[in-house]
Amino acid sequence: MKMTLRWFGERDDSVTLEKIRQIPGLIGVVSSLPEIPVGEVWPLDRIMNLKNEINQFGLELEVIESVNVHEDIKLGIPSREQYIKNYCETIKNLGKAGIRVVCYNFMPVFDWIRTDLSMKLADGSFVMAYDGEWIEKTDPLQLVAEVTGSSQEFSLPGWEPEKLKELKKLFQQYKEINEEKLFANLKYFLEQIIPVCAEYNVRMAIHPDDPPWPIFELPRIVGSKENLERIVNLVDSPFNGLTICSGSLGIKRENDIPEIIRYFGKRGKIFFGHVRNIKIQAERKFYETSHLSNDGSFDMYEIMKAYHDVGFTGYLRPDHGRMIWDEEARPGYGLYDRALGIAYLTGLWEAVSKSKKS
Repeated sequence: MKMTLRWFGERDDSVTLEKIRQIPGLIGVVSSLPEIPVGEVWPLDRIMNLKNEINQFGLELEVIESVNVHEDIKLGIPSREQYIKNYCETIKNLGKAGIRVVCYNFMPVFDWIRTDLSMKLADGSFVMAYDGEWIEKTDPLQLVAEVTGSSQEFSLPGWEPEKLKELKKLFQQYKEINEEKLFANLKYFLEQIIPVCAEYNVRMAIHPDDPPWPIFELPRIVGSKENLERIVNLVDSPFNGLTICSGSLGIKRENDIPEIIRYFGKRGKIFFGHVRNIKIQAERKFYETSHLSNDGSFDMYEIMKAYHDVGFTGYLRPDHGRMIWDEEARPGYGLYDRALGIAYLTGLWEAVSKSKKS
């Protein structure tokens, strides 16, 4: 297992590499080039500059999160061809730079969705939360206003301003797209890029929908064991696989996260894992917590044990932490609580390892 931390770059992250490298048990960071517009080619020199910057602090860069997929690809319209060609060129450059995994998603319009980016808990910490009833009573424009207005002036991954300006047009276009059409468009995309991935040794790890159910009548297809199975079979290749996010999948009580890890892990289909805890309050209502099992709804020991049991040698990272100790940072991505999360998760990993030797 290789423990990592997400880093948004020197210009757009309150957390520095100097601080990150002091976290015990960490081998590297997961990063991206968010300043490059979605759909454009990532130049090799820009990738290498990012990698060299990270390497100077003794950290590795082997996972990119994310190379976002242009909406025209998800919609399956003719202009997708150029965007797919660009994506293939980016994969080639990532492979040349030694990037081994690309985490991506196939969620229409919105990436992750929360209705509150700063809900105060009883202990005085602040977390992100989701309330399905609020979503049902609002509209997409109001959601965008609420989320972007609470971003602490940081960019939000997957919420690109240029895309949000086209919100009404996109919703009109997606009226023609149901789950089956979205699956077909994902298959077409994978059929074009996976041969390039195989040539350049880059594995594609699709991230579950967050949350994993339709929102504003937009289809979402990456939210169950059955659909994950379908996705890895769309193109049968060792370069087509999964990011298992315990929070995104676990929001659905029927998703048994340790069982899902064992099922796909034994087949070598998990390339990347996001390990976090949430507190499920009701159907489609939850808030994020510390990584500690007792603070949320998941047994984090069993999750880490499942990874250990399948001999997982890929990449993990803690996910959305609380905002604690007066830290000011991008919601969910402060240093302190994620560092605590790494210490906790690596401690669980060590406990599992030693229990098997006794």
